[in-house]
Amino acid sequence: MSYVLAIDQGTTSSRAIVFRQDISIAASAQQEFPQHFPASGWVEHEPEDIWTSTIATCREALKKAGLAAKDIAAIGITNQRETTVVWNRATGQAIHRAIVWQDRRTADICAKLKADGHEPAISAKTGLIVDPYFSGTKVAWILDHVPGARARADRGELLFGTVDAYLLWRLTGGKVHASDATNASRTLLFNIHSGEWDDELLSILRVPRSMLPEVKDSSHHFGDSLPELFGGTISIRGIAGDQQAATIGQACFSPGMMKSTYGTGCFALLNTGSTPVQSSNKLLTTIAYQLDGKRTYALEGSIFVAGSAVQWLRDGLGVITQASDTGPLADKSDSAQSVYLVPAFVGLGAPYWNPRVRGALFGLTRNTTPAELAHAALESVCYQTFDLWAAMRADWPDAKTANTVLRVDGGMTASDWTLQRLADLLDAPVDRPMIQETTALGAAYLAGLSAGVYPEPAKFADNWRLERRFKPAMSAATRERKLKGWKRAVKGLLASDEGEGNTPHKNR
Repeated sequence: MSYVLAIDQGTTSSRAIVFRQDISIAASAQQEFPQHFPASGWVEHEPEDIWTSTIATCREALKKAGLAAKDIAAIGITNQRETTVVWNRATGQAIHRAIVWQDRRTADICAKLKADGHEPAISAKTGLIVDPYFSGTKVAWILDHVPGARARADRGELLFGTVDAYLLWRLTGGKVHASDATNASRTLLFNIHSGEWDDELLSILRVPRSMLPEVKDSSHHFGDSLPELFGGTISIRGIAGDQQAATIGQACFSPGMMKSTYGTGCFALLNTGSTPVQSSNKLLTTIAYQLDGKRTYALEGSIFVAGSAVQWLRDGLGVITQASDTGPLADKSDSAQSVYLVPAFVGLGAPYWNPRVRGALFGLTRNTTPAELAHAALESVCYQTFDLWAAMRADWPDAKTANTVLRVDGGMTASDWTLQRLADLLDAPVDRPMIQETTALGAAYLAGLSAGVYPEPAKFADNWRLERRFKPAMSAATRERKLKGWKRAVKGLLASDEGEGNTPHKNR
């Protein structure tokens, strides 16, 4: 049994990928499922859609690979983090649609928690900020708004889980209610220092302990799938939230290693080893993974606009017809011009966290053309990544002496121009892997590690496959000049602070 089946349950689709022992891909399948928007700022999923799409893609991937359950050594699960499901312990029936990580309905609950002075204690224990993004306030909302739910929860009749725990429960026929430390660390209920659910946090957020899953290592024999699902039982041996799974898939096992995933936005995680670093720059402190009972921590920063800046060039301005045109167009730009795009289309994320400001272009001249706009759009992603890295260095002194390695994945990494500019501005190498499916690979690795298919982290890291390394080639003087220009542009934007808040206005 030298194959591992990875479940990658995402926000808009479920995917399944079968990995071979050499981490090459044998087969994959993907299925989208509906998104529900019952009110402004609300985002929901039907838990049954998550379940049926997951099982369908697993079966399809196995069929494509020509494999049966007996050929699969283990299943690994990675999932959209923070999305919250509450279900009946006896029947498995969800009592409400899943509330998705993007959902903002608990903003008032969060505001009250802050007003009541709870944020310092919550942040100290969880490494997170008080925000609707995380699971804890979503659970409380469901218990408060579904008739009878709170009384049922108090009687021990209801279970809560992030998507990994829900899938595990269903896969095992209700035998196992468990999660891993990475997903637990995103709930506002878990003490990342003690590695346990925290009674004070449960009291503050009014969540009964009886609802919670047991928290395990990320690589662990969680249970076995029902034989009728795949024509035989398969052991489930790995779980991690999606951004942590990508960190593992990128083999960022050493302190100082950093991965950045470039999709619509960007998530960057910096491995800080056994030290949970409390951020002074509004980065999140999170658990990167837990193996053999030992937690490895990370600093996490998010950028709201990365690939969506390229979409804006294509769909908003019409200056390119496809995303791949951007790099070649940027290459034709006039080096004498210094055009900066600060893409605060929905405000600025880490480390600024200003939801009110809106995007701006600086340095325009009569000679500015689409080439300079393409240059500025791609460069804005690199500057924002630099800001995250600078914040991480400020938060974690060891980062200044650690060997910086940035491993990248996601759609934008197809652009050689962008990755070269990223290496230039960070003054550090940027590595693009052979396998871009790093999130699913991380889940597969955790499962395969437990099943004996894959080696311990150090050896797995040795086998990580580099497609191309981009090395810094920019002069120190040029780098300094460009970074100073970016800082001036951001400062100018923040000084304006004329945005209209968080809520987008339609049909104005």
